Amino acid sequence: MSEIKKVVLAYSGGLDTSVILKWLEDVYSCEVVTFTADVGQGEEVEPARAKAEAIGIKEIYIDDMREEFARDFVFPMFRANAIYEGEYLLGTSIARPLIAKRLIEIANETGAQAISHGATGKGNDQVRFELGAYALRPDIQIIAPWREWDLNSRQSLLDYAAQHGIAVENKKGKKSPYSMDANSLHISYEGDILEDPWNEPEESMWRWTVSPENAPDIPTYLELSYLKGDIVAIDGVPHTPNEVMEKLNTIGGANGVGRSDIVENRYVGMKSRGCYETPAGTIMLKAHRAMESLTLDREVTHLKDELMPRYATLIYNGYWWSPEREMLQTMIDYSQVTVNGTVRVKLYKGNVIIVGRESKTDSLFDENIATFEDDDGAYNQKDAEGFIKLNALRMRIAAKKK
Repeated sequence: MSEIKKVVLAYSGGLDTSVILKWLEDVYSCEVVTFTADVGQGEEVEPARAKAEAIGIKEIYIDDMREEFARDFVFPMFRANAIYEGEYLLGTSIARPLIAKRLIEIANETGAQAISHGATGKGNDQVRFELGAYALRPDIQIIAPWREWDLNSRQSLLDYAAQHGIAVENKKGKKSPYSMDANSLHISYEGDILEDPWNEPEESMWRWTVSPENAPDIPTYLELSYLKGDIVAIDGVPHTPNEVMEKLNTIGGANGVGRSDIVENRYVGMKSRGCYETPAGTIMLKAHRAMESLTLDREVTHLKDELMPRYATLIYNGYWWSPEREMLQTMIDYSQVTVNGTVRVKLYKGNVIIVGRESKTDSLFDENIATFEDDDGAYNQKDAEGFIKLNALRMRIAAKKK
């Protein structure tokens, strides 16, 4: 402990991190630098500055990272069509390497020997933060209070706050019973009645999406323009990556798109049940696959599909900064050079329906060959006989042996 003179804390200004801030000062007798990231969680982050100042913090970082998050983390992930265990669009997972990166940058800028976070010892986030931190600065020291202290309940945290004069915001109205995480890609819900996988989520829980039953009876159409695998315009209007996500979240949520209810396998070994709202991500995944279907070679498409589960697992488990993820990303980005064009989607009562796709420069679809009408000799159907017999040869030989 004597080696740690300064620590950078990932600080939200909420109960947990406010207690952690004071606890670090008391237990480690060190100076604390606070870092608050705006990754599109939809809540005001500036009040964290006033709270930190009231406690006496001298070095306070509050960063708007929404554009960097979308451009350098979410969009590269969606070029890979990444989805974990067939359902989870990695909304929490993909934000952690960005936060870890900034924690290390601030530690370097301020001369801090350690970083600290509020992730519990039961979850994936502790792994994601710390793997990222070690990859970027091998000598960094990490303080994870939830693995050290005995404050293991909300009431014990409140008692500690009261004993040490830590101001705790008491919001008016009913507090959500769920543990939630939000950014511009998703919002997640865990805990309370969701801990029983048999319980259906309450309708009042959802914040970003209307229920499919209550979505409009008239569908919404969008045209998404792609350049090298990334959406660059919606209905012909150019948008930055973060603007794309904000707009698709709004439109998708209004049409009931993006709800999921998942039991997933955490990296630490347990199963957990979580509910997610990911309107933009749901649209982006479906539309990107449609764009690739027109512009990617068959074997490139299949190879990407084979590698995607490994890529998604690397992100889920916290290996964004690993050499193997970076190697896969290089391959994925190379495959996207020809993924250019426009996809038309129809959003209707929770569904994302592809109704059109075109690429004036990179389409591999040849109507003259694919047509059911007269192809004027573009394709010789007699060639299929030899193709089939050669591919059946090994099975015919084996059948004769039987």
